[in-house]
Amino acid sequence: MAPLSRRFFASFAVVAMLAATAGTAAADPDPKTILAPSGKLRAGLYPGTPTSYLAGKDGAAPRGVGYELGKAMAEKLGVPYEPVVFAKNAEVLEAVKTGAVDVAFTNASVARAKVMDFAPAYLDIELGYLVRPGSPVTSLDNVDAAGVKVGVTTGSSSEAALSRDLKAAEVVRAETVAIAAEMLTAGKLDAFATNKATLFEMSEKVPGSKVLDGRWGMERHAVAIPKGRDAGLPFVRAFTAEVKQNGLVAGAVERAGLRGAQVSEMK
Repeated sequence: MAPLSRRFFASFAVVAMLAATAGTAAADPDPKTILAPSGKLRAGLYPGTPTSYLAGKDGAAPRGVGYELGKAMAEKLGVPYEPVVFAKNAEVLEAVKTGAVDVAFTNASVARAKVMDFAPAYLDIELGYLVRPGSPVTSLDNVDAAGVKVGVTTGSSSEAALSRDLKAAEVVRAETVAIAAEMLTAGKLDAFATNKATLFEMSEKVPGSKVLDGRWGMERHAVAIPKGRDAGLPFVRAFTAEVKQNGLVAGAVERAGLRGAQVSEMK
């Protein structure tokens, strides 16, 4: 082979090797740059529920499944953790949609999947009702009756479902879980609907209240990330499988005092 030809093929081989290397890099992006583009992981949380965030008392560290999973995810990525606590879940969801936060831990509903991407579920939670003392609602069978006021939080998946499914009862919106508890106490609501983890937490703030037996649905909580960052989904899926298998989800559930929930089955 002539020297010129050898140089041509050598150059061609180098170009091909660089192209292959570039292709591999493009196919395998660094999850850190995709999922935490600001250099820190901003986790959207909201207070008053053990599924998300419970402030620590007397200097104790915060609790909550979402809070703990966000911290573990930041550690796995190797970036600082920045929990961002909003007043209500609707604000968390909006922050995910706009990219104001990098991750959230919430019910993976069909409607939400249109505006954010989800990993497989890590937690299954029954949906139920909390009733005030003296409420006309005594079981799931007599919730949907004329004159019954059923509370939901504004922008929640419970609002969407019950506004459609309840035909006779009045659906009353409350901005936050804390406000809903006050409305129950004042007799402005006969029942409040959401996941049972939140209901049991609320019951401690509404004397004489009761979480009804049975369920009207299920929530499947999962890690959510903003649309456009789907290249980071393999990392999020692997993280979800790991924290279910290594006991972190179960431990966070126990530390938060979360009731009415179980770790999702491995898939």
